[in-house]
Amino acid sequence: MKELLRSTDPTIMAFATALLEGEGIDCFQMDVNMSILEGGIGIFPRRMMVREADYDRAIRVMQDNDIPLGK
Repeated sequence: MKELLRSTDPTIMAFATALLEGEGIDCFQMDVNMSILEGGIGIFPRRMMVREADYDRAIRVMQDNDIPLGK
């Protein structure tokens, strides 16, 4: 797995997930529990991971939709 996206904004994460799933790219969000523990004030970013084989295609999907990668 390779990190594609890092964000504290849950709407960006949801939108990115929907776009990737629409393209048939599996993704997994990490640090969701840490984000919940901090009370939703946006201190800890969530990370979205994709398979290494899908990484280049996933980057293009994010760029085509003007989603900041937050790295």
